[in-house]
Amino acid sequence: MTASAPRYMARFRCIAEACEDTCCAGLTVPISESRWSLLRQKVAGGPDEARVAALITPNPDGATGQQAGILGKRADGHCAFLDETKLCSLQSRYGEAVLPDGCSVFPRVLTRWGAQVEMAGSLACPETARLCLLADDALVREPVPEAQALRPQMARQVASGDDAWTAHADVVREAMLRLLARRDVPFAVRLYALGRMALDLGDFYFPGTAAFTDAQTESNADAENAPTTEARLASILRTYDTPEALHVLRDQLEALELPGGPWAGICAAVLRSREAHVGSQRYLSLVRGVRESYGGADTTPDDAWRLHVTRREALMSLHGERVHQYFLNHALNHVLRHPFTEASSLLNAVFLLVLRASVVRYGLLGHPAVVALLDTPGAPVATLDAAAVESFQLVAKHVEQAPQFLDFAQGLAGEGPETFARLLILVKGL
Repeated sequence: MTASAPRYMARFRCIAEACEDTCCAGLTVPISESRWSLLRQKVAGGPDEARVAALITPNPDGATGQQAGILGKRADGHCAFLDETKLCSLQSRYGEAVLPDGCSVFPRVLTRWGAQVEMAGSLACPETARLCLLADDALVREPVPEAQALRPQMARQVASGDDAWTAHADVVREAMLRLLARRDVPFAVRLYALGRMALDLGDFYFPGTAAFTDAQTESNADAENAPTTEARLASILRTYDTPEALHVLRDQLEALELPGGPWAGICAAVLRSREAHVGSQRYLSLVRGVRESYGGADTTPDDAWRLHVTRREALMSLHGERVHQYFLNHALNHVLRHPFTEASSLLNAVFLLVLRASVVRYGLLGHPAVVALLDTPGAPVATLDAAAVESFQLVAKHVEQAPQFLDFAQGLAGEGPETFARLLILVKGL
């Protein structure tokens, strides 16, 4: 097996009890039948036998296989097997092999593209977020030893090549990564260009599309002169690789006048909606601090937007390159971490990327430490780094994968041209 990973994941090592958070809290953790059986064998006749029997229960949904059992939680939401030193008591006594797959692999996210296993990272882990956001070479991809891709059998299979959607997914993804990495236009323009590219592809490149063949041509065209569908795909991807096209899009975006209140209202609503469902005091403290910094519960979206724009301009003048690195690395990692083939369309995948970036941007510009930094411009960049890591990590852990958020994002996105119009509102906020 060959494996690859962005450089920050090759550098990753769990810092365990030194971590400011714990991955052993706030999540429902399933265990497979095979791991559960192995654990029962390991504890049989020992002091943990009764504890394991009591704290791991059959999945209440009746699932079997990979979801057969559910690990119990304490009243504070932490895993019942977490010890007083913030370490897993099962792993320390019986080894990594007894851990559920999710516990063993996290924060690694494994995806199989053909024969290649790729390892990206979840920014829900503070150490992963630090390594990803703060190093300028964090997203350089390189080979990694097989041992670092723990349990590769758990990798999701993305590009099987059974249809055009998967067969060309790697080519499209590489075009997305190249476009995001461009330095000749602002970051918001690159996201706008991603949306336009997805819109251009959307009428013939979507889930379930039959495999492209030389016989396929554009409708209502002379078959002898029309390009093949595959050639059309390649032509569109090439267009968005050209400086000329990107500069035209930059001018379009700069000329576009859109109200900012809806952007601020969406971002604030997303953060607020998770408060009742999250027990993490770190998350709740951040959300309350952000809300107060924008004027409290009674502020209007338009007022919050005006504050946001003022802060955005001030922060970019002080630490523009640093902030750009955070969001660029986040976007690149998002494309690697969340294969677009899992979305209902390429445009919907881009919309979700921009929505997630918007929520973090709103939170970062409302982070009390960032607001204070803008009042004292001589503050060290380490203060900004710490606020960024906290903002990205807490949103990744408590918002980005929540079913309620994903349902909200799907409803907000709509379909086709409607999705693109709503994408523009989000892009203008960045």
